[in-house]
Amino acid sequence: MANATGLSAPEVAVSMGLILAALVEAAALLGNGALLVVVLRTPGLRDALYLVHLCVVDLLAAASIMPLGLLAAPPPGLGRVRLGPAPCRAARFLSAALLPACTLGVAALGLARYRLIVHPLRPGARPPPTLVLTAVWAAAGLLGALSLLGPPPAPPPAPARCSVLAGGLGPFRPLWALLAFALPALLLLGAYGSIFLVARRAALRPPRPARGSRPRSDSLDSRLSILPPLRPRPPWGKAALAPALAVGQFAACWLPYGCACLAPAAQAAAAEAAVTWIAYSAFAAHPFLYGLLQRPVRRTLGRLARRALPRSPRACTSRAWHPRALLQRLRRPPEGPALGPSEAPEQGRDLTGRESLSLSEAT
Repeated sequence: MANATGLSAPEVAVSMGLILAALVEAAALLGNGALLVVVLRTPGLRDALYLVHLCVVDLLAAASIMPLGLLAAPPPGLGRVRLGPAPCRAARFLSAALLPACTLGVAALGLARYRLIVHPLRPGARPPPTLVLTAVWAAAGLLGALSLLGPPPAPPPAPARCSVLAGGLGPFRPLWALLAFALPALLLLGAYGSIFLVARRAALRPPRPARGSRPRSDSLDSRLSILPPLRPRPPWGKAALAPALAVGQFAACWLPYGCACLAPAAQAAAAEAAVTWIAYSAFAAHPFLYGLLQRPVRRTLGRLARRALPRSPRACTSRAWHPRALLQRLRRPPEGPALGPSEAPEQGRDLTGRESLSLSEAT
């Protein structure tokens, strides 16, 4: 079948990879753009600056390195466009700088939420977000500068290898992987692990009795009402959902890329397309994970959606045309003032008097 249609199995795989990569890039652009608008319209959001920073980094990556991955990947990858030496070095620098900016930004967001939850009454323990994000971009710039120290791109007949995995960093690749992936993973794991422990202790703590509450009676019904259920649910189930999603998404998207950075260059180049686009899928997952899980963001998104959608005029419901409803409308008395029994004869007398006057005038 493949020979009959003129497409071989590798070409079909490349076409499917291009379609999936284009879907990931579209989701990253639309999701981060919508989340950026919603965050800017949401008042009172405590970690708004960190979310705005994460959206900006994702949009920069979706507008720069993801199209390069679609068009200029090496032959084992997706694209077939070859870059010159200067564009190749620029692609290396962008990849080596934007990926750490994203991972370190996610770690900074996790630490900010940890301080807001664990130490809500200690504002002095929270550094200003501008200082934290300045440190994030300084570290990303230094890690991006390591790509300029790598080997020069190959001449045009050979594959250029413009990515970080395929020899873009040279001997600095393990150091870059440790600072760009291992350090943010440890920070994120420590922050969300502490949040889970605090939420678990708060859930297991017995509630305090209210003031003025009467003591429980010693009857049989009261004893049965305080018995635990047969299958008790852990009270920290909801508290574990957000940390598990955040840590699981980070590990699923960035762990293969970090392991490929620590592997030999030949093996990393063979798996470059797969692990690169698994890492790029994090840019599309961030709006849903860090945006829609927050209740204020969902409320603002619903309000903006109601304003944007046109309101249709209220049409007659099908219930109004139901036979019973139609009979009730027909049996309903006519609208207008009802005449009492004393008013009806008077109205008749007035009519007869007017008729007699008109006849006399006519004669």
